[in-house]
Amino acid sequence: MSKELVILAVDDDLINLKLLKSMLMKNPDIKEVIEAKNGEDAVAYIKSRKDISLVLLDIIMPIMNGLEVLKVVRSDENIVQIPIIVLTTDETKKTEALELGANSFLMKPIRSNELAERMESLLV
Repeated sequence: MSKELVILAVDDDLINLKLLKSMLMKNPDIKEVIEAKNGEDAVAYIKSRKDISLVLLDIIMPIMNGLEVLKVVRSDENIVQIPIIVLTTDETKKTEALELGANSFLMKPIRSNELAERMESLLV
């Protein structure tokens, strides 16, 4: 992996966001973790920042949910290539998320070794 990764973590639960950020910042390849609390903010970050390496996306959120974010990102040719890992407690959304273009899917609670493995497979 490169040493300059910028990760966008999207979750409406602030505790999940903080846990995810602390987990990610232990990885020496990660330069920055951007936090978004809903899908609308996530899309704004993705469109405005060209340095985002990977998106970690919750599904169940207010304003714009993760599935809607996937639809927006995957339909925009300027950002379609960004890898997205969906993180959720709702196993029933897995097929839909993958069909909408998620690159991978992890069930919460997230384990740091699983997350690291998924990230590495997508960012090599």
